[in-house]
Amino acid sequence: MTNTTDSAQLPELREQAQQTVDRFVRRFDESYRLLAYHAALPLVLTPELVNYLRNEFLRGEKVPWVAEVDLLLSDLCSPVGYELYAMDTHVRGYLLEEMAKNPRFGKRRMAEVARVLINYVSYLGRLNPGVRQEELEAQRWAAMVYLGDEKCKEVVREIANKLLEISSGNSGENRSESEIRAELARLIRITEELSPQLQEEPSLLEYARLMERILRTPAAVNPSELLPTYLVDDVELNFPTRVLRELLQRKVLFSQETVTQVEGYPPLQTFDFEVATIEFDTETTQTEINPQFDLNPFQFKVATIELKQTGWLRRKTKLIINYHQQEALSFTEELDNEIQLEMVAIPGGSFMMGSPENELERRNSESPQHRVTIKPFFMGKYSVTQAQWQAVAFLPQVNRELNSDPSYFKGADRPVESVSWYDAVEFCSRLSIKTGQPYRLPSEAEWEYACRAGTTTPFHFGETITTKLANYNGNYTYGKGFKGEYRQETTPVGSFGVANEFGLYDMHGNVWEWCGDEWHDNYEGAPIDGSVWGENNENDHHSRLLRGGSCCEYPGFCRSVFRGNYIPSDRDLNTLGFRLVCGVAWTL
Repeated sequence: MTNTTDSAQLPELREQAQQTVDRFVRRFDESYRLLAYHAALPLVLTPELVNYLRNEFLRGEKVPWVAEVDLLLSDLCSPVGYELYAMDTHVRGYLLEEMAKNPRFGKRRMAEVARVLINYVSYLGRLNPGVRQEELEAQRWAAMVYLGDEKCKEVVREIANKLLEISSGNSGENRSESEIRAELARLIRITEELSPQLQEEPSLLEYARLMERILRTPAAVNPSELLPTYLVDDVELNFPTRVLRELLQRKVLFSQETVTQVEGYPPLQTFDFEVATIEFDTETTQTEINPQFDLNPFQFKVATIELKQTGWLRRKTKLIINYHQQEALSFTEELDNEIQLEMVAIPGGSFMMGSPENELERRNSESPQHRVTIKPFFMGKYSVTQAQWQAVAFLPQVNRELNSDPSYFKGADRPVESVSWYDAVEFCSRLSIKTGQPYRLPSEAEWEYACRAGTTTPFHFGETITTKLANYNGNYTYGKGFKGEYRQETTPVGSFGVANEFGLYDMHGNVWEWCGDEWHDNYEGAPIDGSVWGENNENDHHSRLLRGGSCCEYPGFCRSVFRGNYIPSDRDLNTLGFRLVCGVAWTL
């Protein structure tokens, strides 16, 4: 649970967590739920620890040993290091809440698990002194909060003292700024994970959540919020000079009307400065537009795939998914009272379009590689959904009628499909008239640039792809990857919970996405400015570009560079969808 979660979202997040757990149990056996309960208490899981918990508490419950592997590789957990796994925050919270209410286990069993976990952590520390003490410390705290008020207060006291040492620079260690930030972030993350058990310590939670905002989005912090001192079990926590310095470096102005002096710091001064504005025009619409978009930062998870050689003589390959957090800017377009469209700000830049000669499954249509320069634009965070399609389909017609429910695989949050190129263009026209902004299909160059998001590998994940991160035909593999699930249908947008570095979801697989360009056999004579290649005439019948692959395609078809095409008037494929671009002048 993080401070970015609005309280109004909590019931929805709890329901999603419940559905994730129920889906996991239905896939295997009800006994798996018992293992999930017990595995929810530690903050970090290892195969050895899950095995230890099963043998210690579930010997008579007929939980098979393979459940340990199934749990760690399921949607309930994510890899956070080599043979280290963390359970999703909301799933973990749901499981602990349910275990506490379970008449067979309840808080008594949770306390038993906690005591065993503390002994286990102590044993690991003696057995292997090289184990990172921070990991053992976090595990011990996670267990102690279930052993009564006194132990819980001890945890609060230790966390508060750690925060004080790090933020004040009195830890006795010569840490760099980045190391200090990393340690603060670690302590804050642990505090948030344990927040359901620390509700009796609101000062610590408030301090941690404000410190997280400072680390993530310092420009959004009001200086007046830094004035109070937070008293946590006789430990006074405030915000050190280094925090104020970073705020100033990021051009957060302290208004003298609001704050004239912060105790212990030099008087605050005002200063003049220039603001840089980034603008770009809309060549495709020949219209000068300067909207005042309300750009807001959002956080998301990015996944990269690592192939590691293991086993005797390194003959086996292990696929490891690494995750990290990223941040981008977006604005929201209201389509009606309940349906919204999220558009992500894509920065301008240049890249090599097409595939290198050594890329696996390369096609001649992906050559020659050529450098393209792209202006900034906005792109849909997701493919257009069926709910969004329906909202726009009921708007006044521009050139052609639209079927309000064309999709074969039904679901409001699934991508709309079975739509022709002409249908997608009509959608853009109606939306542009409603909003006053130039919505359109992306150029092929914009699409590839946005999909790559700075990467040069076949997928923005890396050298291969997995059905744990994308929806495609998992009966086939790419490179050194492995077979996976073949769902044979679309999935709701954003289902895999990971985006690329720009903050765009589902760029590989799920549905093909129409681009504005006409089909050309290769890149000979292609524009190098990111513009649409072709006349873009709705009256011709030239094949139009498709990108991204689909839920039914080979993984090689889902590569960032793969080029598909189809007749613009046909809508008989249930894998044809699209993603929007908004090309306007915008400022930061």
